Amino acid sequence: MDEAGAARVKQVNENQCHMCMPLGGVAVFKGTENAMVLVHGSQGCSTYMRLTNVEHYNEPVDIASSSLNEKQTIYGGEANLCKAMDNVIRVYQPKVLGIVTTCLAETIGDDVKRIVESYVKQRDLRDIDIIPVPTPSYAGTQTEGFWAAVREEIAHFARATPRHANVNVIVPNISPADIREIKRILGLMGVEYTLIPDYSLTMDRPYGGRYQKIPPGGTKTEDIARMPGAPVTIQFGATCPEEISPGRYLEQEWGVPLVNLPLPIGLDATDLFIRTLREISGRPVPETLAFERGWLCDAMADSHKYNADGRPAIYGEPELVSGIARILCENGAFPVLIATGTKTRELAGIIEEACREADEKPVLIAEADFAAIAEASEKAGVNIAVGHSGGKLLTERMGIPVVRVGFPIHDRVGGQRILTVGYTGSLAFLDRFTNTLLEQKHATYREETKERLYREAGL
Repeated sequence: MDEAGAARVKQVNENQCHMCMPLGGVAVFKGTENAMVLVHGSQGCSTYMRLTNVEHYNEPVDIASSSLNEKQTIYGGEANLCKAMDNVIRVYQPKVLGIVTTCLAETIGDDVKRIVESYVKQRDLRDIDIIPVPTPSYAGTQTEGFWAAVREEIAHFARATPRHANVNVIVPNISPADIREIKRILGLMGVEYTLIPDYSLTMDRPYGGRYQKIPPGGTKTEDIARMPGAPVTIQFGATCPEEISPGRYLEQEWGVPLVNLPLPIGLDATDLFIRTLREISGRPVPETLAFERGWLCDAMADSHKYNADGRPAIYGEPELVSGIARILCENGAFPVLIATGTKTRELAGIIEEACREADEKPVLIAEADFAAIAEASEKAGVNIAVGHSGGKLLTERMGIPVVRVGFPIHDRVGGQRILTVGYTGSLAFLDRFTNTLLEQKHATYREETKERLYREAGL
């Protein structure tokens, strides 16, 4: 980690690189069957989360609010929260209600867990599970909110269960297309599984012609309840903090062995995932996956000579950032700048290992905003960036093209369908990255050549 670029101490963020903590929790509950989510905070917070999700997923995304205002700031928000739960249960009739908190609710000190327990007892509710998750954004980002919500949901439903064959699979905040690809690979390898959270259908559904308050799909609660009986947990959480790790919870509380893997992006990480599944299932790798691996290797050979011209900056959530860093290092485009909007202890070691063959050690910035990323990009000579649409400022102000991946993507259509994982997703990403480099090169090389010739001629 470069000490000069490690931290940028400021009083405020400028164009932040991360989203807020409850936004991560929203994604988790949207990946649960028959679930609705309620934001305990101001109306503006839930509106922001609706808009952010709608513009990325291009689907209607309902998010309820307890609508706190100045009065509740003084007297507390319990009455508002109870009224909001009444309304959500009446209108949506969910089987699961996830409650995520905002900075305001946490600052005024509402004991949401106690409020929910009292509410359930008073209403004598038996057909709904209400799961509160503390997610104040001053305590973390959407990354921490996501992992914390998964852990709380598993802890809520987990029950003592006889041992069975279904493998637990826990995914980070990836696209619905990525979730579908991981499920396809699990199926090809003959592995029975429970995957959480599964918003591959709820947040990216086929055209149906009619609006549905709670769309079909999501992880079944009865499957979550059986997770303690699994033979193993595969968690794609190499950067997940131990204290909020859902897989670690299952290991410590229920004795389920944890295999913590990096996201299967790139050749090595996908090979590791396939080897793990082969050991679990005892089955050979099917020809389909062998062909897909071969096509990726062929694409790597085709693109490697172009990627050496790249000086990439990578930014976004730690798990995705580390996966992108690995695939770029495999293909000779060694990152010169890596940034994440969250605080992470685990990322530095992963990046150091991934970039061990690079001649130039990358600058790593945690808790970054785009002012810091732009400044560091200029110093490092970045000529291509990889990350979500927040990085469009790098293009607008510095002419650096951005290969879009991650969440949120608001200035393009199809962010929910961007595939990055597995051999197929890695190949698709590699093509997009290399073609972006080539497009930039062919758009500017004539002017650059002319300027060089003029300089050499002394004109």
